[in-house]
Amino acid sequence: MSKVKIVTDSSCNMVEGLAKKLNIEIISLSTMIDGVIYKDMDLTGKEFMTMMEGAEALPKTSQPPIGEFVELYDKLGEDGSDIVSIHMTDLISGTVNTAEQAAQISQSNVTVINSHFTDQGLAFQVIEAAEMAEAGATAEEIIAKVENVRENTELYIGVASLDNMVKGGRLSRATGVITNLFNIRVVMQVLPESMETLVKGRGAKAFTKWFNELKETLANEPAIKKIAITHADGLETVTKFKEELQTMYPDMEIPVLDASSIIATHTGKGAFAIMFYKD
Repeated sequence: MSKVKIVTDSSCNMVEGLAKKLNIEIISLSTMIDGVIYKDMDLTGKEFMTMMEGAEALPKTSQPPIGEFVELYDKLGEDGSDIVSIHMTDLISGTVNTAEQAAQISQSNVTVINSHFTDQGLAFQVIEAAEMAEAGATAEEIIAKVENVRENTELYIGVASLDNMVKGGRLSRATGVITNLFNIRVVMQVLPESMETLVKGRGAKAFTKWFNELKETLANEPAIKKIAITHADGLETVTKFKEELQTMYPDMEIPVLDASSIIATHTGKGAFAIMFYKD
């Protein structure tokens, strides 16, 4: 039986040391800040936020070149291993499309999966896959499990300032001026084909109201397996969220992590994400 090796990209946000422990291979995206290119994996979330705040222009992120994927796939498959490569949603980056092209070129047996998520929502799938691979599961078994996790995951993003979305061309400048003037906060849900705006409201109360509704949703779900929280320099907000969620799930480990550079670039300072999946 062939061994299975797991690959993902650097938008996959995990507790430090876990990727190494589970033998997960990570291919890094790049970020350009004021003309200097950095590997995503070389910057901590805090370092990136500091650099972004001081930058003259919005950082630009770029996906890994196809050659890096092909080289990694060929290397991992030299011993006959199957490869399952799980990547962030194509709504944010073309990384998964590049991985699919590389899989066609590589000499190895590679299955590429669009996670439809990113950050710790992507990590839910990657960690399950890696744990199964370590236990000796086949590629087919792992793929089926990953698809199940994907179908049962929900990811919500709260954006405190729309400045980065305006700078990145995702919103008009006029919209940005109006939302900043009225201190508009936005909560979106990441779906397979789109990012749907669920809440638009003034000030922190908009986040609080949405979070209370989320707690009601979770309370009616009997089989919540994992919850995770990520933030882009928004620790004060998410600390309160974690405290309340931990009260609901006292035996669950709920990681709170800094956002990766690609997420922070899109969402801006003060943003957060809450994600969960159920059996």
